[in-house]
Amino acid sequence: MIPDQESRNKKNILEVKGLKTYFNTVDGVVQAVDDITFSVPQGKIFGLVGESGCGKSVTSLSILRLVDNPGKIVGGEILFNGIDLLKLSTNEMVNMRGSKISMIFQQPQTSLNPVFQVGKQVAEVLEVHQKLPKQEAWQKSIELLHLVGIPDPDKRFFSYPHEMSGGQAQRVMIAMALALGPQLLIADEPSTALDVTIQAQILELMRDLVDRLDTSVILITHDLGVIAEMADWVAVMYAGQIVEQADVNELFENPLHPYTQGLIGSIPILGKEKDLLDVIPGTVPNLVNLPPGCRFSPRCRACAERDMSICTEKDPFLVQISNNHSVQCWIYA
Repeated sequence: MIPDQESRNKKNILEVKGLKTYFNTVDGVVQAVDDITFSVPQGKIFGLVGESGCGKSVTSLSILRLVDNPGKIVGGEILFNGIDLLKLSTNEMVNMRGSKISMIFQQPQTSLNPVFQVGKQVAEVLEVHQKLPKQEAWQKSIELLHLVGIPDPDKRFFSYPHEMSGGQAQRVMIAMALALGPQLLIADEPSTALDVTIQAQILELMRDLVDRLDTSVILITHDLGVIAEMADWVAVMYAGQIVEQADVNELFENPLHPYTQGLIGSIPILGKEKDLLDVIPGTVPNLVNLPPGCRFSPRCRACAERDMSICTEKDPFLVQISNNHSVQCWIYA
């Protein structure tokens, strides 16, 4: 995928090439992530969007090498600043997490330890990884809580997770993720569990941090509204594969893949009358028993309308439409 002109002026901090992560189960092999390729430019927000179960979260866990048994990365490369993370030792990868790559998880209240004060949890990251003295780590933690917009951070430092709202808890998680100054932040549905007002605040905070700290972000979500507001570049996932990649404006103005068209067509538009929202027929395929050919073909109106038998016979390949757009679909082959 060739990034847009502005992105070309920045180096790619992360390059994922042909990544495959499979799960061996009693029912068969689940191809959760199957041969995906994408790049994340420095200081940009890369959106990874798709339905639940499409492989978004497994992709993020693969980057951090946190895939548990029975899952296993069986192929590909994950290049971070030119270093293949899949070739690092366990200790080297432990040092990479937090200091270079951090992750914000979906449920902040369950990610924080309920019996420790939140400020001390942030400070522990600094004490363990940077070997800072306790008082210095505490002071830096208060500064981080202030950075992410926690009111009265010197007092909230001593609060327990149950004493904080969902939005404040998520801000604490962001503070922990930023503690070691990572170059890449992976945010897995960071605002899903929050109400709309708090969600907007958290997203605004993340955009502000990108602008101020030049941090790169992989934003994982099923919400195209969040993608439209936040992302610079977008990859659309379906059944373990990336089916379309584009600059965010290009994707919404000219969606090419029938699945992307269906997703965008299902979004209600404020102030615009619409008799019925578009619906994508059928269901997501079982990743153990995938359909032959294109994985979307059983649900694809374009395939049926055009009577394209090749869609059910052969896997499509990625077609470069322009410098800012590529799609995996036989219509454009």
